Amino acid sequence: MTRVLYELAAADPDRRFSPFCWRIRLALEHKGLAFEGRPWRFVETDAIAFSGSDKVPVLVEDGQAIAESSVIAAHLEAAYPDRPSLFGGAAGAALTRFSIAWTDQVLHPALVPLLLLDIHRHLDEPNRRYFRESREARFRKPLEAVCPDPEAQRVTLRRTLSPVRAVLRSQPFLGGESPLYADHAVMGAFLWARGVSVQALLEPDDPVEAWRLRMLERLGEGSRALVSG
Repeated sequence: MTRVLYELAAADPDRRFSPFCWRIRLALEHKGLAFEGRPWRFVETDAIAFSGSDKVPVLVEDGQAIAESSVIAAHLEAAYPDRPSLFGGAAGAALTRFSIAWTDQVLHPALVPLLLLDIHRHLDEPNRRYFRESREARFRKPLEAVCPDPEAQRVTLRRTLSPVRAVLRSQPFLGGESPLYADHAVMGAFLWARGVSVQALLEPDDPVEAWRLRMLERLGEGSRALVSG
């Protein structure tokens, strides 16, 4: 079976920085499924028009296109039940929806102000222009004004991570003894940050930092190459 994952990339094709694409890359590795990661950029909507989506991730399996990270994850769980579970059963899948919602609605907004300028710097000119125009319309201010105090925003981020920290004080992963898709959702946010920024987001003694390092150690060879810089 041929399997291709379209992933958001910067001007450097090896700089992948979508948290949603990273979730699916981690999910594919979790399932032990071989795939080709194909770089895609904001202005390349024609390249994935066949999928019915104008954004990534898009997974193509033997010509069948599946878009949107949660839909792809559910497909992988249903299509490959003989491989390690992403959710740990139906109850785990239901609870994972909360983890995804928290990540999307709480963690990502805490990270975005810290990363906007870093992302902008890594894009080529057409994508840089698109990114500035779309994000400044969203925030109603210049990119440079979105995060006037990065250190204060890092404090906010660390405070935001309090529930994750509380869980990781008593178990190595959000999924328990080994990671599940809830871990992949949160780790996707940190791999997004790592892909564009050299900022130290966490204190060295933070349990979340210890978990992040454990998750990095579990990356497959292809993913490890993308975050080795």
